[in-house]
Amino acid sequence: MLRSLLTRATVPVVCAGLLWTAAPAQAEPAARVRPVPSDTWADRATDAYRALQHHLYEGPDHHGLYLEHTPRQAGDPAHSYLWPFREAAQAAVDMQELPRTGAAYRRDAAERLETAEHYFTPGDRPGYESYLPAPLGTGGDVYYDDNAVVALTQLDQYEATGDPRLLERAEQVVPVVSRAWDDDTAKACPGGMDWYDSPGNTIRATNVTALSAQLAARLYEHTRDPGHLAKARQWYGWVYDCMRKAPGLYVNDRNDDGGTNETLWTYNSGAMIGTATALYRGTGDAGYLDKALDDARGSLAYWTGGSRLHDQPAVFNAFYFKDLLDLDAVRPDPAYLRAMSTYADGTYASNRDDSTGLFRFQPSNGGDYDPAAPAATLNQSAMVQIFATLADGTHERRRHS
Repeated sequence: MLRSLLTRATVPVVCAGLLWTAAPAQAEPAARVRPVPSDTWADRATDAYRALQHHLYEGPDHHGLYLEHTPRQAGDPAHSYLWPFREAAQAAVDMQELPRTGAAYRRDAAERLETAEHYFTPGDRPGYESYLPAPLGTGGDVYYDDNAVVALTQLDQYEATGDPRLLERAEQVVPVVSRAWDDDTAKACPGGMDWYDSPGNTIRATNVTALSAQLAARLYEHTRDPGHLAKARQWYGWVYDCMRKAPGLYVNDRNDDGGTNETLWTYNSGAMIGTATALYRGTGDAGYLDKALDDARGSLAYWTGGSRLHDQPAVFNAFYFKDLLDLDAVRPDPAYLRAMSTYADGTYASNRDDSTGLFRFQPSNGGDYDPAAPAATLNQSAMVQIFATLADGTHERRRHS
């Protein structure tokens, strides 16, 4: 099922949202490198963001949208799908946190959050569609993982700006993803959330359920709405009980016929760490902190083995590392920042095209540099996020040391 994202709007079960089901490409591990100072990370984030904007951003004359790839590929839509756009929006949000220069990106971040509304459709079953609805596009299915991560970006921007409209938009996504909950008690391990909004869906996915739990847990911190807390606990509990293979490792999805897809992804590890961390902050329940720490230790031991991080899609690693650093803010552990720095420095050295500043990967969106591969908004945005987060993280650690 790991094919081009080009098919997501027209053939939804091939590859849409954040759910991928193939094994990652194998490659040699990145070499160990020396620590990189925060100023260097900020420079790399700035360089990667400029390349994103120069080569993939379509500009205000094209509604502030992005291309899917550069160069444009046969079959590419006129503009990017929702998921790559969300990552570009998140990149701008993260750039605001750069030490000293972050304020220069506030306008970009605000514009990206407004542009995201082009993907939203109202009605009886509202939600952000996988592709732009009319008049800008032909529309697409509502993928619940896409909706959860759009709301997480809205929440990040709310925390950065205090704009109440963003908190309201993030809260409006909770009823959308709540539709995904499967309450059929006849199924194996009842519960879990459907991947996308269709009667033909047969997948209850870890990513949808864990990312939605993370959203609800973080919303509870801001609103103290007991409904958000109840949902966060229920959704987190299902993934923990039904999808956990080992500490920090969660299988990808459970089919309605009872079978499971055993594929492991870094972002599933991260979403569970991030949710448990948010639940601990919101409730003070040390049991959630213990679970977050256990998952962080177990996942880090696994993902830093061999070439596993290198082989994962860069965007999944961006999720994972941010969730580790979220936990780090509660219970510091230098191993988290060290793993992120090692991956980022190795990827900068091995996957960046020096002539353009664009990052290129295998068709899996991870692994070794592929000179024949087009650069993608999805991957470029992921690297911006990683570098910007490292710049902020290393600056904060240095400031408090």
